[in-house]
Amino acid sequence: MDFYENLSKLGPEEMMAKVGETYGKRAVFTTSLSAEDMVILNFIIKQKNPMEIATIDTGRLPEETYILMDKVKNEMGVDLKVYFPNSTEVQNMVNEKGINLFYRSAENRHLCCNIRKVHPLGEILKGKSVWITGIRSEQTEAREKSGKVEFDGERKIWKVNPILNWTRKDVWNYIRQNEIPYNKLYDRNYKSIGCDPCTRPVGKNDPERSGRWWWEDGIKECGLHLSGSQTTSLYLSKNNNGGSGD
Repeated sequence: MDFYENLSKLGPEEMMAKVGETYGKRAVFTTSLSAEDMVILNFIIKQKNPMEIATIDTGRLPEETYILMDKVKNEMGVDLKVYFPNSTEVQNMVNEKGINLFYRSAENRHLCCNIRKVHPLGEILKGKSVWITGIRSEQTEAREKSGKVEFDGERKIWKVNPILNWTRKDVWNYIRQNEIPYNKLYDRNYKSIGCDPCTRPVGKNDPERSGRWWWEDGIKECGLHLSGSQTTSLYLSKNNNGGSGD
């Protein structure tokens, strides 16, 4: 426990270095290749951090995401492990409910997210001790309750959110200052990028997640990140200002 309490007090890059040094391949960074995740990926590259780097190809991603995925693997030289949903689960779901089932009900949407994203995440986390993510507290009301270090009680794994307290401005300042590649959909007014049929561009002043599952009201989550009630935070975001200082 002392390790995680001390970890929660470090800055983002120090957190990443400490986890990599302590856990190596027993730590995993899961990335959707979002702007936030490209920042963390840059930490890993600079540190030559040995942790595993994993992404999920849901089968419905935008072409721009595949282009960036290819750049990360083949131009940046990152050992990016790509995980896929179970083909039988996808086949049965589509045959029973249709290819675009998610538009018809929230229940269908959650089923699709579970099969295409949540189940593959379970495979990624098998045998791991620490899970690194790029979530930020200002993205959603639910994420405001997250901690920089927390225990995911359902998945039985420590979860580290190193840039939890960064603002959107912090992220983009870092990307520009370090000339980091990013998904070109951001240049077309996307603020959050997921599967192609479930993501759209938004207005300048719209909430960050408003372009995700826009036909639904309520919490804009897919099930990858549990709510605060299902995790135990050691160091709540409101107790740490951990941004980049800009």
